[in-house]
Amino acid sequence: MLFTDCSCSTTARFLPYTPDRKGNLGRFLAPPHVGLLRHSSPRTLTFRFSPTPSPVITAAMATEASAKLIDGKSVAKQIREEIAAEVLRMKDAIGVVPGLAVILVGDRKDSATYVRNKKKACESVGINSFEVRLPEESSEQEVLNAISGFNDDTSVHGILVQLPLPSYMNEQNILNAVTIEKDVDGFHPVNIGRLAMRGREPLFVPCTPKACIELLHRYGVEIKGKRAVVIGRSNIVGMPAALLLQREDATVSIVHSRTKNPEEITRQADIIISAVGQPNMVKGSWIKLGAVIIDVGINPVEDETSPRGYRLVGDVYYDEACKIASAVTPVPGGVGPMTIAMLLSNTLS
Repeated sequence: MLFTDCSCSTTARFLPYTPDRKGNLGRFLAPPHVGLLRHSSPRTLTFRFSPTPSPVITAAMATEASAKLIDGKSVAKQIREEIAAEVLRMKDAIGVVPGLAVILVGDRKDSATYVRNKKKACESVGINSFEVRLPEESSEQEVLNAISGFNDDTSVHGILVQLPLPSYMNEQNILNAVTIEKDVDGFHPVNIGRLAMRGREPLFVPCTPKACIELLHRYGVEIKGKRAVVIGRSNIVGMPAALLLQREDATVSIVHSRTKNPEEITRQADIIISAVGQPNMVKGSWIKLGAVIIDVGINPVEDETSPRGYRLVGDVYYDEACKIASAVTPVPGGVGPMTIAMLLSNTLS
């Protein structure tokens, strides 16, 4: 599916890549001509926020607002090209090729698809991929043995245990068994602890939250001083996303299943990251005029017009968000491709 600008007047435009002084993957800086959001100076992007957001989507709002597409698919492609060039440079310079190992337990079709996509992504950038598939009835010790083997393998630089694991396994014990130097998923408690502490740096940041922040960076969205709301508090996305936003000096609120007045709280946000897994939960009435929305949710809903009988939607009601937000990620084609790109980036680093 091809996604275009919600305003139908122009497609999303990407920003020139600028590596940092160490030659690492850098961020994109906004040149004078970029029109993602209205800008008041050549390099500073500003937002048009309503001081009193209205919960009603009006016809006037539909014509005045023109949300820009945050195209994760295209940005991920650009990042993969950058990674491929660095992998080749590393191979020529020191003779080392990064390696990523994936452990899959059981025969869940969605998990098998994710693993297959990760393997293809590795091949596309020149990273070696290793895979262990264990049957559903495997013991926890068998999984730990596979992890131990990859921990000791010098040709493996990153280890990923595909989740979810069978219900009878202790997920915490298994994830903790991955050596922190190869924890490219960023789930090791030491990595999360470092992420939460000021003045400490994690070896790896969880891939999906990292993808959310990277999209904001590459589209020149200012985070410092902004009010951000994260919907969802999972260990995989919500909690680390909130920690990353705090590191960027945003004022962060977390909305979860026990939150009172979630709509009112979310409507105060300049930046919304939704990772709750509820289709179209965030309606237009939840969104402040001019907000930037990163939609992590990937939810199947019935669709008789689709050959598959369903289509994928996000947590955010996309059609309404396009009329109110200044920028928004589509589903699919937003955070998903970027998550795999961040996994490759973690493996490389």
